[in-house]
Amino acid sequence: MSANFDAPFALARFDNGGRAALGLVAGDRIRELTPAELGAEDLNAFLASPDWDRLEALTQQDGSWHPLDDVTLLAPVEPREVLQAGANYRTHVIQLIMAGLSKGDPSRSADEVRAHAEKVMDARAASGRPFFFIGLPQCVVGANVPLELPSYSETHDWELELAVVIGKRAADVSPEDAMEHVAGYTIVNDITTRDLVFPTDVGDIGADWYRSKNAPGFLPTGPFLVPAQFVDPANLRVVLELNGEAKQDATTAELIFDVPSLVSVASKTAPLNPGDLLLTGSPAGNGQHWKRFLQDGDVMSGSIEGLGTQVVRCVAGSR
Repeated sequence: MSANFDAPFALARFDNGGRAALGLVAGDRIRELTPAELGAEDLNAFLASPDWDRLEALTQQDGSWHPLDDVTLLAPVEPREVLQAGANYRTHVIQLIMAGLSKGDPSRSADEVRAHAEKVMDARAASGRPFFFIGLPQCVVGANVPLELPSYSETHDWELELAVVIGKRAADVSPEDAMEHVAGYTIVNDITTRDLVFPTDVGDIGADWYRSKNAPGFLPTGPFLVPAQFVDPANLRVVLELNGEAKQDATTAELIFDVPSLVSVASKTAPLNPGDLLLTGSPAGNGQHWKRFLQDGDVMSGSIEGLGTQVVRCVAGSR
């Protein structure tokens, strides 16, 4: 297994004899980091004030290195909070608006509907605000964990996303200062059960993001945490393949609200703490668009430029 990220090193967590260990990854090898080597008692304490030079120096030293192929990687982070940005890719949201408008007014041509949708997006980017869902940290799992598809629905969907890993505590920060609070980035597939988003039995009360997004294992994460200094989040290619067929293929240049804006706005409601995850949204090409949802035996391969690739296998659930 190749690390498949562009940085000279990254962090990961792995199963070391039945316990979760924090590891330093360089090339195709990994070694455990002790608190003394890390200079902190645990990962989140390190992320609060990361010394990346200290870790980079360790990549040149001897130690108990293991081939990546010989270990089982876990989720590379242990967040206390997970925030998920909604409707944040221009093409994706335009598709959603067009689908809704076409149903409501079939007399409009496709060009008219698209023009209206693009106008809405331009206005939102200029003066709107991002919005967020709240995910459960217990849903964060490594990509090696089979994704169990609950039997109560047949509309489980994929949403590959660039995820921001918070470093220094962020409370009411400005967009100009927001990047000082970003420790690194990882990959998250934000699984959503589509037919539970808008329950039919509650009228206009609203969306049920809790039930539609928080089944066990619904946030496959990793495999690596790549330090922010090695990543330009403004233009990364995001690709999800389902059984070898590309379903999502976009770049983060399509984000309506960029990473500094997301961190800033999120931090104005409640502080973001070291190790927290902030998902930036998913591009066009979800199962809802393709009218094809996840099934037993499916394999999702999700790659983000510079961050590696996660492979998630789906299995039928019993509940």
